[in-house]
Amino acid sequence: MIASHHLSNAAVAVLVAVALVLIPRLRRDPRWRELAAQLWQRRLWAVLAAAAYLLVGLLDSVAWVGGARGAAHADLVAAHTPRSVIDRLFPLDFRERSYSAPLAATEFYGDQALRFPGRHLLGTDILGRDVLLQTLKGVRVALLIGGFSSLLVVPLALAAGMSAGYFGRRVDDAVFFVISTISSIPTLLLLIALVMALGRGTLQVCIALGITGWVSMARVLRGETLKLRELDYVSAARALGATDWRILSRHILPNLMHLVVITFVLLFSRLVLTEATLSWLGIGVDGSWGQMIDQARDELARDPIVWWNLTAAALGLFGLILAVNLIGDTVRDVLDPRERAREAIAPPAS
Repeated sequence: MIASHHLSNAAVAVLVAVALVLIPRLRRDPRWRELAAQLWQRRLWAVLAAAAYLLVGLLDSVAWVGGARGAAHADLVAAHTPRSVIDRLFPLDFRERSYSAPLAATEFYGDQALRFPGRHLLGTDILGRDVLLQTLKGVRVALLIGGFSSLLVVPLALAAGMSAGYFGRRVDDAVFFVISTISSIPTLLLLIALVMALGRGTLQVCIALGITGWVSMARVLRGETLKLRELDYVSAARALGATDWRILSRHILPNLMHLVVITFVLLFSRLVLTEATLSWLGIGVDGSWGQMIDQARDELARDPIVWWNLTAAALGLFGLILAVNLIGDTVRDVLDPRERAREAIAPPAS
């Protein structure tokens, strides 16, 4: 059986290979070149922040066994556990007995000396784990939840929205019946039911988010497909004997891609926040920022207050969501034809 860290390493290799193949092709498209220029001019810090999150997530996904610092003084089982690049930036057993404040030399309760005095930049949690390490490892979970769940949503929404909008009649009725049924159920209750049925785990939560997250995107794509199928070039292709599949793949889908890209970027943020809500209810993903916030919710009632665990997770979540939303706003301005037409007819500033 293939170990999980080998699968993670393979996934990173595939993502890097896909990026190396796509980037040269996208650079030849004037729309993507304009998008890159607009992002660089208007949202440079957001792009840099998103790139930093992505880098941390990739480094936390590349893991191997061996070469751990301090292995001679650590537990033998822990010494043979796969550790990522992020893990290896910290000592092997970088833990205390319980809480310690940021950069403290003694325990938060009891004033006993720490094993690593002054080295916990964001302190430790109730189990003695370094909060900075936990926050960095939460990046990978957030990217996995947002990215993988969005990749599940997009094919479902495209298949449902395009087929309903193009074929109409019974296909449209059937798709709209499914959409109406799912929309009639409170999303949070449906998510809880799916997670409890599928089991707690990263893959199960992603599947549950994918099942419940495609409805709004499918509605948008259905409405746009209804408009596109009546345009002249689609009618001409149909008159020339083009098959429905060719019309959908060559004439409808390319004109929906701006909506797909825009919705994908905005959907990412919503899915990450939804997982944080599930973690608040105790059924989220282990190691996520939502779980850190859930574990820290009672710490504000302590005297003195243990604030660093909650603050680190909240700032990590806030930074990622803000960067992605700002990038998504620029993507919409560049790729949405209606926005481009509005800018073209706008009077010049005096």
